Amino acid sequence: MRREGSALNGFGVVMLKEIADHFSSIIVTVLLAGVTAVAIAVVYLGIGPIKDTVSGLAIRDYPFLFLLLFSRSSLPVALPTLLSQALVPWFAIALGFDAVNGEHNQRTLSRILSQPIYRDALLFGKFAAGLFTLALTFIMLWLMIIGLGLYGLGLPPNAEEMARALVLLVITIVYGGLWFAMALLFSIVFRSAAAALVVSIGLWAFVTFVWPWVAAFLTASVTTPNNVIDFLQTNQAFARLSPVALYDEIVTIVLDPSVHSAQQPLVDSYLSRFGLRAIEPGSVPGSPIPLLQSVLIVWPQIVGLVAGTIVLFVVGYIVFQRQEVRA
Repeated sequence: MRREGSALNGFGVVMLKEIADHFSSIIVTVLLAGVTAVAIAVVYLGIGPIKDTVSGLAIRDYPFLFLLLFSRSSLPVALPTLLSQALVPWFAIALGFDAVNGEHNQRTLSRILSQPIYRDALLFGKFAAGLFTLALTFIMLWLMIIGLGLYGLGLPPNAEEMARALVLLVITIVYGGLWFAMALLFSIVFRSAAAALVVSIGLWAFVTFVWPWVAAFLTASVTTPNNVIDFLQTNQAFARLSPVALYDEIVTIVLDPSVHSAQQPLVDSYLSRFGLRAIEPGSVPGSPIPLLQSVLIVWPQIVGLVAGTIVLFVVGYIVFQRQEVRA
């Protein structure tokens, strides 16, 4: 039987209903409170290290002061690490682990689909609502950090800093979309919300904490440590199979204009043990590069995050279309 009308009929209704549910839930309320606390802690504990970094210089003469606000802090972990390893994945998983199986368990899915709403509109609406909630939350965090940083430092960011901070915001939203698409997929595959949550957290723990060790093991099995550069590059290639590593690479290069290649941070971390530093051919050490050049360096990683999000959503879409819905 052929469908009549647009496959996205009812998309707006579903999206608005899901957004209202998100912002009225206790989980989102707690997470928003956590985001607020993180913003205050990052700025409060970041002002001191920034002033120590530029000690002896006029603060107004330091070109990328606000970018240090996102990367320097007295916290045990920097803000990018906190975002990549904890805040973004947890928030996305909390929004998506019961998005579809919750409708199954409440016996509401068949009632929704009995209305002039196709499965396409239902799934697209849930995904768009989750992505909107993530985006709004990270925009709030971004604005709070910039506003509190402006108050604490007493100087406004320049255009380059704002542009790089905006790129960081967009990439963080895309990264959150990938984790939300994964949680949405598991909410489709597993009828139990608890099972979807456990599997989502298990996969997060694996790619965040276990995969770096697996990547190092695989690297040691296919290369020899005699050639340090090849060893580091091979390890980086295996590590990039994790979205956490991709996000970390992007953020490191976007927030540090002095980084001239994707391999430079990795090589620098190794050479720093011997008091050395990597120098890219044809570049001046420590000289900043334009934002466009930084984006071009990490463009493959950005495409990887977007592609991963699309693949996860498409797999979930196919599985959802083939599922039987009973009253």
